Amino acid sequence: MSLPNISIITVVYNNVRDIEYTLKSVLDQTYKNIEYIVVDGASTDGTIDIIKAYEDRISKIISEKDKGIYDAMNKGLQAATGDYVLFLNSGDELFDLNTIQQIVEKGNNADIIYGETKLVDEQRHIVGNRRHTAPERFDWKSFRYGMNVCHQAIYVKRIIAEPYDQQYQLSADIDWIIRAAKKAKITVNIHQYVAKYLVGGMSQKRHQQSLRERYEILKKHYGTIPNVINHCIIAFRLLKHRIIHGKTRE
Repeated sequence: MSLPNISIITVVYNNVRDIEYTLKSVLDQTYKNIEYIVVDGASTDGTIDIIKAYEDRISKIISEKDKGIYDAMNKGLQAATGDYVLFLNSGDELFDLNTIQQIVEKGNNADIIYGETKLVDEQRHIVGNRRHTAPERFDWKSFRYGMNVCHQAIYVKRIIAEPYDQQYQLSADIDWIIRAAKKAKITVNIHQYVAKYLVGGMSQKRHQQSLRERYEILKKHYGTIPNVINHCIIAFRLLKHRIIHGKTRE
C-alpha cells in the first residue's frame, strides 16, 4: 500500500515573530510525503518575506486578502490534494521531527487520527498540557463537554472534510470536526504528543464571543436540553479544575 500524502495547511496574517517556527517544524519532518500549503492574508509586517525564503520547499503559497481565518482555511482546504488534512496555524508546531511518521505508522489508515498536545508560551517553553485530554475513543459526540482534541492534533481524511462554516468567526473548527466525525467510520488515538499549541490565540482574546459560538454549535449538533445539561457539567468540571490547579488551561 502506498504511503499516504499528508496535506498540512498553515494560515497566517502578520505574525512575523512566530511563522518560522511553524514552517520549520513541517519542512524538517522525517516523513517526506507531505503537501505543505501556506495561506497568508496579505501580511504587511514581513511575514511573507519569511515564507518566500522557504518557497522552494512549500507546495503552494497563497497570499491575498481574505474574509477571516476560516475563509483562509477554506482556501487551503480547496487547494489540498492529500489523503489527510491537518491545520497547523502560525505559531503552532508539530511536536517533533518524527510526528508525521508516527501518525502514518500508528494511524492504521483511519478516517480520523489524533493525539495529545503540549502548550507553549511565546518563548517556546512548554508550559503544560491542555485541560482536556484526548478521549480513548473519538466520535461525533466526543465534543459534547468541550473540545477535548486540539485542532492542531487531529488529522482528517480529506474526503470527509467539508468547508468551514463561516457564520462562525472563532469556533468553526469545533463544528468542522464534529461534522467530519459524523462521517468517520474508524478513528485512532496514537497515544502520544503530536502538536505544540501556542497559547493566547484569537479565541482567547475574544473569549466571550468564542463561548457563545461554541454554545450555539453544540446546541445544533446535540440538541437544546442535552446541551444545557452538558454545559452544567462543563461548568462543574471547570470549577473543579480551578480549585485544584488555580487556573484554567484550554
